[in-house]
Amino acid sequence: MNRIALIVGGLLLALMLLSSTLFVVDQRQVAVVYALGEIKEVIQEPGLKWKLPPPFQNVVFLDRRIQTMDSPETRPIFTAEKKSLVIDWLVKWRVTDPKQFIRNNGVDIRNLEARLSPIVHAAFNEEVTKRTVGDVLSGGRDKVMQDVRARLADEAKSFGIEILDVRIKRVDFVANITESIYSRMASERKQVANQLRATGGAEGEKVRADADRQREVIVAEAYRDAQKVKGEGDAKASALFADAFGRDPQFAQFYRSLEAYRASFRNKTDVMVVDPSSEFFKAMRGGGAAAGAPSPKK
Repeated sequence: MNRIALIVGGLLLALMLLSSTLFVVDQRQVAVVYALGEIKEVIQEPGLKWKLPPPFQNVVFLDRRIQTMDSPETRPIFTAEKKSLVIDWLVKWRVTDPKQFIRNNGVDIRNLEARLSPIVHAAFNEEVTKRTVGDVLSGGRDKVMQDVRARLADEAKSFGIEILDVRIKRVDFVANITESIYSRMASERKQVANQLRATGGAEGEKVRADADRQREVIVAEAYRDAQKVKGEGDAKASALFADAFGRDPQFAQFYRSLEAYRASFRNKTDVMVVDPSSEFFKAMRGGGAAAGAPSPKK
């Protein structure tokens, strides 16, 4: 029994020793083998690997995938015209020299980001201060990102990494400047609106005045034409009356008498006191048209 226990214990010890010498390198990782605190080997090929058991050799792993670092804080940056901007950025990077990376940052990626972030901010500061707000917001934005990436290229080598891309996510004014800009924009829009309203009111008055003038001209011309037609009609009527009365004077006198009666007795409430034998009632006393003729002198 003792021999069997010793054999089993030996096998277990051998397995433990063997397992401590074997490790698997994932295709997303880089393995760094240490020998007594010094970097012995960097393994980038994935697969099953072996090493000496601890404490003779140890292994640590680094992520070889592309990493993203966002701007940790929004510190203002001044442009060429002394305008204060807040820029949010991101940097894409990956490990290219594991030995250099570990010497400078250890194995924790957060150590790298803590050291690299101020360098990125300083690069943006140097590039933005040479440009105006318009350049940063529109035309020169791509050039700013390219120049910042070029500035970081040399710094990245000392960290054992490669800068793949630099991007500006957002550019904005600081809070107090933003409020003043909005107020100025609102004031300018209000001024433009008032100017448009004044221009529209002037145009409206001009259109109304022109319409009134045209109406007066049209009414005057219509009145003139109406009076002309009316005058021509009255002239023609007078000519017809004159011709008719000239042919029969007695009928004319009778017709005038009837017109006088009509004008005198227009309203039922009118009262007229006249001698029935007066000349006014001559047409009523006789019969027919002849009654209106004057009586023959004796």
